[in-house]
Amino acid sequence: MQQLILTRPDDWHLHLRDGTMMQSVLPDTARRFARAIVMPNLRPPVTGTEQALAYRARILAALPAGSKFEPLMTLYLTGNTTPQEIQRASQSGAIHAVKLYPAGATTNSDAGVTDIRKAYAALEEMQRCGMPLLVHGEVTDPAVDVFDREAVFIERVMIPLLRDLPQLRVVFEHITTRDAVQFVLSAPAHIAATITAHHLLYNRNAMFAGGLRPHHYCLPVLKREAHREALGRAAISGNPKFFLGSDSAPHEQRLKESACGCAGIYTAHAAIELYAEAFEQLNALDKLEGFASFHGADYYRLPRNTGKITLRKESWQVPVSQPFGEHRLVPLRAGENVGWKIVD
Repeated sequence: MQQLILTRPDDWHLHLRDGTMMQSVLPDTARRFARAIVMPNLRPPVTGTEQALAYRARILAALPAGSKFEPLMTLYLTGNTTPQEIQRASQSGAIHAVKLYPAGATTNSDAGVTDIRKAYAALEEMQRCGMPLLVHGEVTDPAVDVFDREAVFIERVMIPLLRDLPQLRVVFEHITTRDAVQFVLSAPAHIAATITAHHLLYNRNAMFAGGLRPHHYCLPVLKREAHREALGRAAISGNPKFFLGSDSAPHEQRLKESACGCAGIYTAHAAIELYAEAFEQLNALDKLEGFASFHGADYYRLPRNTGKITLRKESWQVPVSQPFGEHRLVPLRAGENVGWKIVD
């Protein structure tokens, strides 16, 4: 296949940052996707409806001329989130989910939840109004091996949470393990998951190929090959529980390439192209449109997009870096090739 025409896809997990940094990366996403669920882990975090609406206005103001991209906003769950705030968010028409970060789990998560039970009043209201909870599914217990944190989170948090709130709609974000795939498959229909392109394309060896590779470091961390293969089977299965969420996470080059480099991989520059590569490797390009364009919209109870994008089978080289506000960032595959190219 030399050309692929898809219903315009959506990105159901995206980090845009703010200010001039956001303005630098937003065009990459707006070129490829009609909508994106925008993460709230700014500094300070987006914990209230008014903050989310103001952030949305800044994103819309930064869009390239003529762009029809729509940011779908989220709130950052804390132990102090009230049912009244959930009601305001639900009634806003612009806020579509609430994000659970276990405190300390990833970038800008220090204001996250230390004990999920402290957030039960807000979660009960979310269950009542049907607003999804987006979960970064890792425990932060230092006694738990970093490669086991997702599996342990399922046992310690997800299973008790869904036992207590059985109708709560949950998206298990950026799943990385066979354990998470099996959990989502065995759960009710209102439990779904996003899968990133980088977790489909790479296993944990990528972080150590020829030396330490900070631009392949993300959280949840890349896992064993058996887990990557399980993610691939889930992504191409046609099961509507699984859909696209890039988790594209831009960071300054100097912060990635430091003695304590931060977690996150920037993929927005080639997001849908990288997914096409992954699906091609699995001989399942015919399954990409459902995964990228339909399943997420259906889960979020939003209309499917009507526009189209075209991808051409053509190799192109990714720049070694790109602007990020006053700084630079290093995108995934920097200086290397991507096998599919979006056609304007």
